[in-house]
Amino acid sequence: MVYTTPANTLVVCHVYRYGPGETGLQETVVRRVMPVLPLLIALVIGSITPVAVANEPPDEPVSSTGTTTAAPGPPVVPRPTQWTEPGGHTQLSAGTRILVDPRSRSTTALPSGQAELPGPARQSVQDLAKQLRTEVTQVSGVTPAVSSDIRHPRAGDIVLTLTEHGALGAEGYRFESTDAVRIEAASTHGLFYGTRTLLQLLRTAPDHLTVPKAVSTDRPAQPVRMTMLDAGRKYWQPQYLEKLVRRMADQKLNTLFLQFSDSEGFRLFSPEFPGLADPAHSYDRADIERLKHVAARYHVQVMPGIDVPGHATVITDAFKIGFGDGPEPCTQAHTHSHLTPNWMVDLTSEKAVATTRRIVDEFVGWFDAPLFSIGADELPGQLANCPRVKNHLAADPDTSTLGDLLNGYINTLDDVVAEHGKRTAIYNGSEHLAAPQQKVHAPVVFLTWEGTGTEPVIPGHDEIAIGPFYDTPNNYHHSYPDETWMYDSWVPSTAPDLLGSGLMNWADYNFWADDGYFEQQMATARAIIADRSWNASATPDTVQDFRTLVARLGDPPGLRPDPVTPRVDDGRPSHHWTFDQASYPSGWTWAGSPGNTIFAEDTAGNLPGTSYIINNPTPVPDGVSGQAWRFDSDRDGVGFGGLDLTEPWTVSGWVRTTGRTSDQVLLSSKAGALKLQQWGTGKVGFTRYGAADHSFDYTLPLNQWVQLTWVTEPGRTTLYANGERVGTVDASIPLPLRSIGTEKAGLRGDLDEVTTWDEALSPEQVRADYAHYDR
Repeated sequence: MVYTTPANTLVVCHVYRYGPGETGLQETVVRRVMPVLPLLIALVIGSITPVAVANEPPDEPVSSTGTTTAAPGPPVVPRPTQWTEPGGHTQLSAGTRILVDPRSRSTTALPSGQAELPGPARQSVQDLAKQLRTEVTQVSGVTPAVSSDIRHPRAGDIVLTLTEHGALGAEGYRFESTDAVRIEAASTHGLFYGTRTLLQLLRTAPDHLTVPKAVSTDRPAQPVRMTMLDAGRKYWQPQYLEKLVRRMADQKLNTLFLQFSDSEGFRLFSPEFPGLADPAHSYDRADIERLKHVAARYHVQVMPGIDVPGHATVITDAFKIGFGDGPEPCTQAHTHSHLTPNWMVDLTSEKAVATTRRIVDEFVGWFDAPLFSIGADELPGQLANCPRVKNHLAADPDTSTLGDLLNGYINTLDDVVAEHGKRTAIYNGSEHLAAPQQKVHAPVVFLTWEGTGTEPVIPGHDEIAIGPFYDTPNNYHHSYPDETWMYDSWVPSTAPDLLGSGLMNWADYNFWADDGYFEQQMATARAIIADRSWNASATPDTVQDFRTLVARLGDPPGLRPDPVTPRVDDGRPSHHWTFDQASYPSGWTWAGSPGNTIFAEDTAGNLPGTSYIINNPTPVPDGVSGQAWRFDSDRDGVGFGGLDLTEPWTVSGWVRTTGRTSDQVLLSSKAGALKLQQWGTGKVGFTRYGAADHSFDYTLPLNQWVQLTWVTEPGRTTLYANGERVGTVDASIPLPLRSIGTEKAGLRGDLDEVTTWDEALSPEQVRADYAHYDR
């Protein structure tokens, strides 16, 4: 069998609505439509609404595209760019050895003339051989010896060789399995990726010892293949970051972009800047060194980011350098309604500019990746009307517009980054501001959230495409990568100024979400990015076939399963949201204007939440116990980012419904929801999306407080109202803990005292919980 990868033949338009940092700017960007030989695809304005089972739109939009016809290749993610199988198999055995040329000692070798990306390899061939020995053992049970007897390979041996073969590039490799398995590359980047192919073949073999005889010359289409985490709004556990590095490396992704600051948090702790980062929810130099050490073993570069001058409330609060600080400050009229003037570093202040220069200078030196991001996105245009800005522009001969001011600031920080031998990355957007006097330095790389990733869109600058690949799983933005479009239709660009592609995971309104919640959301899209950015040719099957392969491969060898939170069966609540006034926990800064992104404290567990921007519930004083929150819009919601809880479970909440709508959701997830008003019946119920809606014979009265309690065991759910049993349905769902409400089915009324238990409460316990509240 000969496997080749024909060129793509289809491009579709893609609509994307929000920019980096997800601040709620409702700017719609219509994507370009490329010609298809010999046809043109019609541009469709708006969204395609897929058919929804059980009344909830799926989280992932559906693309109407044809299937491709490329020949299937080996069971490997990403697909090799060239693969030939003459027939037969190569067999590993107890006598298998890993052979390394003793002269292959280079840890940083790259072919002559290669660009600086993806950066130098920091693992020696000898260390890679030892690592591979452990991994082969974990997959097959066979423990190969490591030997330098490279001239006398035996059947079943694995031979690793560095070569001067420049055509392989910085990360390419040649794979040949005949009697022995031979992998050669120009650096240990390429050797490492060849061993990933070998390990995946072994994992999918029935005996975990057999690989097909094959010859492959395999190299990536794009030098930057990226996964990004919003590590400003959310603190990610170091253990998760290390697991993510290994999962990325298994699929030949090479860049972990951690944006360490955003409006709500700064996650790099240095004694140089006391008060900037909370030590308990940030990473010190030792944490970063440990992460870099793991990443180097798996050929992943850790790309850092600090977002300025916007998205910077945590920085401006720490140093009093915001546009709202000092005499004659800018006001609410000079920014967006949901933000404050201190959301932005004061670009007119020498102290502010010098402070951010110091911050960048300190932290760029912590990392060895070739790129360092300074954000530079979404500066509000209203700022140009602030008298402070007008006066500065009038007095500065080098700037005449807000665009000049921003570009000059970008260049000032770029000078700092360049002094460390790295390149600056920014989100695109500055190019839309008039800037007749200041142009962004040419080496600056743009992270383009406009465009489809099928072509460069910023002339004169290298780019990394991120626009279509946003995972912002909240009810306000509701942004999920279109996996079908990505797999079937996206054409990754191989233009020299399109450096790569990246999956972006934004934690807006999921500040305290479980790491596993995001892992579930991003896993398939991350694998698709890996496959398509390595192999830009048309895919040979459907996205569902691809998902099946990804599931078959599973995690890389030696990676322990994610820990499962222990169930608590002691009558005590697992979560309790009181909706009383509370401050953000230590390590998070409140960055919204009054009434926005209000905090929902969890007094029993570790899953607090926030409301969204622009649409927010309203705190009211006359709750069941203290304060309640009033919801009056579908977009009024609360983000938790919790993992669904399997049955048994119990949840109760006090509701005072003020209106009827077709569908009202209390708690939701991608899998299901608890309903205050069920679609089609108007009664209390629950839904398993894609399967069935269920209703109880109970309709909430208007304008009076009622405590609803769902008690669920596997296959059975009982509803109580004010402590009294209403009825039982012979069905159940996991407890949904993503959010309160959905983007299209919010509450209408007041909510208070929502509580969950990890167990099915007895009728007596339900009545006791109701009696606890003095109504």
